Amino acid sequence: MNDGTETAAADPATPNSDSWQLYANCLGVDPDLFFPERGASTKEAKQVCQSCVVREECLEYALANGEKFGIWGGLSERERRRIRRQRALARAAQQTRTA
Repeated sequence: MNDGTETAAADPATPNSDSWQLYANCLGVDPDLFFPERGASTKEAKQVCQSCVVREECLEYALANGEKFGIWGGLSERERRRIRRQRALARAAQQTRTA
């Protein structure tokens, strides 16, 4: 989800660059679509994300920045929370193996 803040970075492949936002399907789409009221459908927002070429970058941005609201990378906060939990468990298991 592109929240309207654009960065003038030249290379979208540059790590930690926000220039991926310039390629997002949601660029120019009403942001309210990606921040539905509690209990409202997220289907339309997820459809916008479905074919987006920067979907993974968007999702990783949301995960790295702790985005708690809205649809990012085609996933809701609940879905992103599940990924964060899975990654934390995997990191803990890896640390246990190397300790």
